Amino acid sequence: MPMKKTLRLILIVVAVLAVAAVAMKMIKDRKIAAAATALAAENKTQAVIELAASDVFTVRPIELEQGLPISGTLKAANSAFVKAKVAGELQGLTVREGEFVKAGQIIARVDAAEYQARVTQAQRSADAAKAQIDIAQRSFDNNKALVNQGFISATALETSAASLEAAKATHASTLAGVEVARKALDDTVLKAPITGWVSQRLTQPGERVGIDARVIEIIDTQKLELEAQISAGESVDVRIGQIASLSVEGRATPIDATVVRINPSAIAGSRGVLVYLALGNASGLRQGLFAQGKLGTQRVQALAIPVSAVRTDKPTPYVQTIQNGRIVPVSVALGVRGESSQFPGEVLFAIKDIASGAMITRANVGVLRENTMVKIAENKPLAAPASPAVSSAGTGK
Repeated sequence: MPMKKTLRLILIVVAVLAVAAVAMKMIKDRKIAAAATALAAENKTQAVIELAASDVFTVRPIELEQGLPISGTLKAANSAFVKAKVAGELQGLTVREGEFVKAGQIIARVDAAEYQARVTQAQRSADAAKAQIDIAQRSFDNNKALVNQGFISATALETSAASLEAAKATHASTLAGVEVARKALDDTVLKAPITGWVSQRLTQPGERVGIDARVIEIIDTQKLELEAQISAGESVDVRIGQIASLSVEGRATPIDATVVRINPSAIAGSRGVLVYLALGNASGLRQGLFAQGKLGTQRVQALAIPVSAVRTDKPTPYVQTIQNGRIVPVSVALGVRGESSQFPGEVLFAIKDIASGAMITRANVGVLRENTMVKIAENKPLAAPASPAVSSAGTGK
């Protein structure tokens, strides 16, 4: 009897547990259905944001050019000052700023009257010295004949020979004086040492100038250089032959320039290093114009995203990726930054946390909530205008 009661009790407990399990399953199914219904209702009410193709950036491998900012003024590679080589009154200076002169062209003259007189004086001294040679030569010849005949001693002949040599030396010295005087006379004519344009006229006709006084400055604008100062640390990566893109005031389009020289010494005080870049096309440019740009020091191939697309309103930088039609924020570790010819005017960061082909929103989209539904609008071609209908009125049909 007790056995039957125990078995009955067990069956009752099992039945109760089965009923409880069925009830719990029904409650769970109802909750799942309710959640699905709520989610479906939310999806129906949630607005889908439509993005233009220009609002989205596709991550891809890009060649980044890491540029070094440079700036400075343009200078002529060839320039020269025409200086007075002798002192005197300046005459015949007619060229002015902005005029073109050729190498060897006479620019001005220094009053040559004094220097012509010095040439005449030196020449007269040379003629007198030549006459003394003739006298000493005749004396030497006579004494030589007398020595041979035994009328005078050999000592007298030696004295005559010494006098002859002294006369010849004096004549040679006066001839050198003539050359010096003629050189000074030639130096009264000032000539242009190079072909170029007059940039400064530093004296006026009629002024008395001293030796090495600057008269005019000539520059050759066919070859212009940018003289840029960079830090000693940055100069380590600069090499001859590297190309820079420069923006010059007054010039709408950028100009390429090539590093041609690097100063081997740092400037005392600032510790900067001067770098000289030759402009590829200097047509229409002037010395003294300000130029700035970037010097490409090295190129890196990497996955890259625009700097403007990186968000910084959270503790770590992140980007808004588009996954399955929804916004998903993804944190990124930023690498080197640079520029690319594929995206002119944009600065890009190299990254490693996002796969190639992923799509991210650009800066103009703004911050979107996570799981916001988005879609990208298709660029549809414009429809051709409809042809006007042909009326059958008046056709007789």
